[in-house]
Amino acid sequence: MRRKLVAGNWKLNLGPAAAAKLARQVALGVPGLDRPPEVLVCPPYVSIPAVAAVLKDSAVRLGAQNCAVEDAGAFTGEVSAPMLAEAGATHVIVAHSERRTHQRETDDDFVRKIDRAHAAGLTAVFCYGERLEERRAGRERDVVRAQLAAVLPRLASPAPANLVLAYEPVWAIGTGETATPEQAQEIHAFSRGIVGELLGNDAAARMRILYGGSMKPDNAVELMRQPDIDGGLIGGASLKAEDFLAIVRGAI
Repeated sequence: MRRKLVAGNWKLNLGPAAAAKLARQVALGVPGLDRPPEVLVCPPYVSIPAVAAVLKDSAVRLGAQNCAVEDAGAFTGEVSAPMLAEAGATHVIVAHSERRTHQRETDDDFVRKIDRAHAAGLTAVFCYGERLEERRAGRERDVVRAQLAAVLPRLASPAPANLVLAYEPVWAIGTGETATPEQAQEIHAFSRGIVGELLGNDAAARMRILYGGSMKPDNAVELMRQPDIDGGLIGGASLKAEDFLAIVRGAI
């Protein structure tokens, strides 16, 4: 049985002091839960050491929002996967829709980043999903298939033990549009079928696929009741401990 994962992506929010405070609140809220899911928080780079200190010996995992395509060298402003691992991270997000859009990152970048993450002992959370115009054109399945097929078969060691998928319906984030649990389940099930074609049915059955389309306390339970939704990649709702912990409880 796949263990659910609830991951908080704090994006460009919370310096070290504020991040440590929120991480402490989350860490204190998880142990009291009955059979909690795996819980992960991903602060900005500068806050990782402060959060790592707070989460030491806790049940909450620490992740980063990105990593470099190289391990070292003349790459000003970059942070490598080995550095993240040394700082205490266990996970790293790759290919978030915002990096696809704003940093123009490519499938080649994603393959290199995930391979670097795996080599450093990190679990990669690989994001994919269609934009509003693609959904309106009825091309969501084509886009999902293309994004998964462009990366998964090219990885050096893709496996459910070191790879988590996160479906982001970009059209349902900040657009006023809403993805129903049924729509989310449809694409998650389709994604699992694609994983089966690319990596085999055993990997597909064990691969966790998170939902990244504005999951909140009021829709988390219904979303995570769907058979192919294995948790959530949470944005804004992860910045308040009470909201994030409510979503964590919804995964039980």
